[in-house]
Amino acid sequence: MPDAIFAHPRLAPLYDAFDGPRDDLPAYISIADELGAHRVLDAGCGTGCLAILLAGTGRAVVAADPAAASLEVAKSKDRNAQVTWVHADPAGVPAAGADLAVMTGNVAQVFLTDADWAQALQAIGTALRPRGYLVFETRRPGRRAWEEWAADTGPVTLDIAGSGPVEQRREVTAVNLPFVCFRYTYTFLADGAVLTSDSTLRFRGRDELESSLAAQSYRVLDVREAPDRPGHEFVFITQRTT
Repeated sequence: MPDAIFAHPRLAPLYDAFDGPRDDLPAYISIADELGAHRVLDAGCGTGCLAILLAGTGRAVVAADPAAASLEVAKSKDRNAQVTWVHADPAGVPAAGADLAVMTGNVAQVFLTDADWAQALQAIGTALRPRGYLVFETRRPGRRAWEEWAADTGPVTLDIAGSGPVEQRREVTAVNLPFVCFRYTYTFLADGAVLTSDSTLRFRGRDELESSLAAQSYRVLDVREAPDRPGHEFVFITQRTT
């Protein structure tokens, strides 16, 4: 079940505004260029920012997400219908014959069990062409991002088209490593409605990730910094060995 911020029809339209500029996305275009990828699968595409950017470069893009409300937001931005949108989670992505699959944001960390993570890697591998690539980002556990989140609890209020002023608050609700739980609370100031979205992420170390990838027939080609958040994240560039 996707988190409410992605799945609730009143919250999904807020996501882009509160998420802010996606400075992480140009790096994925560069990686797609580097790998010569013409057909791309965006697994866990959310509101479609990267998928639309990739399609704008002339690539064939299939974008999948389990949150129907987020897909509706994404489709509304895809005015030329350049992207093939699919309602499915990364463990159920379609066989796309893709040169490259990507998972951005926190997508790789929403798989809380080893079995769920393995299933997602298997499904993405099936969606790739032989020796296709998987690129994803994930937060470094050693950076302890949850401590920054816990310290930053001040409200943020934005005026959202179609919703009016909305206040967002974030709180860390539990830290039981490797799991971190947090909650966003949204107050719609125009009518007083209050909605919450609870999330849990799993923080995996580099060695654990490399072992899990090898077990599912991925070879790690490189592990890079996220250019928008150096020192905060790993960016894994991997290739299927079959």
